[in-house]
Amino acid sequence: MDISLATPLLGALTPGTFMQRHWQRKPLLVRQALPGATPVVDRAQLFELAARDDVESRLITHERGRWALRHGPFRRRALPGLNRSGWTLLVQGVDLHLDAAHQLLSRFRFVPDARLDDLMLSYASDGGGVGPHVDSYDVFLLQLQGRRRWRIGRLANPALEPGLPLKIVSNFVPEQECLLEPGDMLYLPPRWAHEGVAQGECITASIGFRAPGRDEIGREVLQRMLDAAEAPEKDPLYRDPLQAATKNPGRIPLALNSFAASSVARFAADPQWLACALGEVLSDPKAGVRFDPGSPLSGHRGIVLDRRTRMMYDDRHVFVNGESYRASGRDATLMRSLADRRVLHASGVGSLSTEAHELLNQWAAAGWLHAALP
Repeated sequence: MDISLATPLLGALTPGTFMQRHWQRKPLLVRQALPGATPVVDRAQLFELAARDDVESRLITHERGRWALRHGPFRRRALPGLNRSGWTLLVQGVDLHLDAAHQLLSRFRFVPDARLDDLMLSYASDGGGVGPHVDSYDVFLLQLQGRRRWRIGRLANPALEPGLPLKIVSNFVPEQECLLEPGDMLYLPPRWAHEGVAQGECITASIGFRAPGRDEIGREVLQRMLDAAEAPEKDPLYRDPLQAATKNPGRIPLALNSFAASSVARFAADPQWLACALGEVLSDPKAGVRFDPGSPLSGHRGIVLDRRTRMMYDDRHVFVNGESYRASGRDATLMRSLADRRVLHASGVGSLSTEAHELLNQWAAAGWLHAALP
């Protein structure tokens, strides 16, 4: 993707300009972001996805002023009738299951993959919605079928309505309103309250982004570092030759506290160790993702990453599906190209070292990548 080129997706802005002007700053309404947009699935296919055990789905209904939430899977007979108003079916992570959804999500890779989360599809009958709410992450709301009316506004203190199964804000005062038709898109930064109501039957795509909490990701990285740490051959033992007799045996000695603190600090002191653990955490597949075993590569063909594979890199490592590999020289250049483009042409594959070829074969056998079509 050339981030210096203007694109209809961002209202004739370049990705670079969009990131400078709008990303995490202010909303953007784009008319015909995807001219002639069509759903990546039709209604029947979306209902089929919602019936699967390996797909996360939710059903939200609003009837007689009462909200209800149920979690899938849902067989078709468990869903309300098509002529019933006020219900919404949310299907999460559609990009993990359908190539068309994955390709749509890939249009937003002007944001780092470490932040890109998933593509959710929302089917709603007339009047369907999930109420006014606030997301803690950036979101693009792309209308694929039908029409949906959005009201948006900033909230200094988004208090929630008590006793509801959904996080609906109670003090929502909209500042702007717009009606999205197929191909239109609305970008919202974090903490902008919004409410979308279907005007007739509609399907909306939500492109969401990962926004981990500082302590949340800190715990995950530290746990990964601890899991990977090897016990030293000679682990220094605590010694206290200057320990005096004590009349308070229940008190933990300060020297022992410092001894433990020095061990904890040792894990975070090495920036490369920290970077490796972070890359493994960020490239972990989403919970519940399973890969179908593949076959080793053969012939002189290019390769393409499986749509479920998460691949990233830093200055010293390549990360694939929660695992890390050291890379340097030409191998590193080609592996980074694979991560950025998600494909590597036959000429690039042929330029890899024997060791890198063996690694690709292992990934192919695990189903993480596949031979490109001839």
